[in-house]
Amino acid sequence: MNRVTINPKLLQWARKRARKSKDALAKRFPKLELWERGEADPTLKQLESFAKATHAPVGYLFLPEPPVELVPIPDCRTVGNEHIGRPSPDLLDTIYICQQRQEWYRDFARIMSDAPLPFVGCAELSSDIEATAETMRHALGFGIDERRRMPTWTEVLRRFIGQADALGVLVMVSGVVGSNTRRGLDPTEFRGFALSDDLAPLVFINGADTKAAQMFTLAHELAHIWLGQSALSDARVSGAPRHEIEHWCNQVAAEFLVPLHLLRAEYKADAELAVEINRLARHFKVSTLVILRRIHDVGGLTSDEFWEAYNSELDRLLSLPKGSGGDFYLTLPARVSRRFARALVVSTLEGQTLYRDAFRLLGFSKLATFNELGHRLGVIL
Repeated sequence: MNRVTINPKLLQWARKRARKSKDALAKRFPKLELWERGEADPTLKQLESFAKATHAPVGYLFLPEPPVELVPIPDCRTVGNEHIGRPSPDLLDTIYICQQRQEWYRDFARIMSDAPLPFVGCAELSSDIEATAETMRHALGFGIDERRRMPTWTEVLRRFIGQADALGVLVMVSGVVGSNTRRGLDPTEFRGFALSDDLAPLVFINGADTKAAQMFTLAHELAHIWLGQSALSDARVSGAPRHEIEHWCNQVAAEFLVPLHLLRAEYKADAELAVEINRLARHFKVSTLVILRRIHDVGGLTSDEFWEAYNSELDRLLSLPKGSGGDFYLTLPARVSRRFARALVVSTLEGQTLYRDAFRLLGFSKLATFNELGHRLGVIL
């Protein structure tokens, strides 16, 4: 049986990169301990299986030394004002998938002679926060009055995503890598990212995060698009990042969702906090976490009071039961962007894109699934 000699450091690198312990892999690879010590070599088939289990490109395992992998876009995430370390393969693969989709859509937009989108890069860090937020609301048609007429803020979130998609932003919301339900994304690693482009701006939202967080993440990442800057973010409602760009985007997102002058007019400082945040959340149709942030912004809560209330409310939201995956043909357009899905189906039916490439970008392999998706999108009658 042919065996391959591998630098043991590469095996350790792949395992740690995937954030897996030796015990977690021991059942599938009982000789892993020996491999990592250089006392035994795997077969090529075993090495390929190991690469698949750790989501590592098998070619990387033949390198002389472990590679240094960097996030391919500006990384604005911090913990305690320090940059986060090694990115997980789930994060990297998600960014790569989105970059491939964006590249395809950019070419499609050029073929269709689409004009550059004027809002991409129209703002600067020196731009006024309130004016920028108002410009975003106007461009998206995401007015406060319309939100108030909707029954819940989760309905508003769906509407918000639809409005951004209709404006020309490819909004992708998923809690897994591609279509692999066994590779769930970790909200503590990242909440979203923006890939700026004047023909194919893209926003990805970590769907494994709470619905409450997703609305703020979308507003935050759209602020990045307005700046014309790609970024990987940890867009926390509670955050006050030292990073200048992240701080600006957080301010714009908060003002976009709940204008400070309107909150001042509505906020009742003498009311019980729990009652007041729920009332204001219903009034503005945003999450209670956003309302807490804005009450703090107007001086209604000290920092200590804010953090105590915020952590308590976050625990409550995390304890709520999560919904099921739902109808595949309803969730797929949300995962890959309805705008992207429609364009890809049309291009494929017209013979401009190979079915093989369409299946890869959409994350499935069956023609029947493609045809049904086309029907649901109104492309195939």
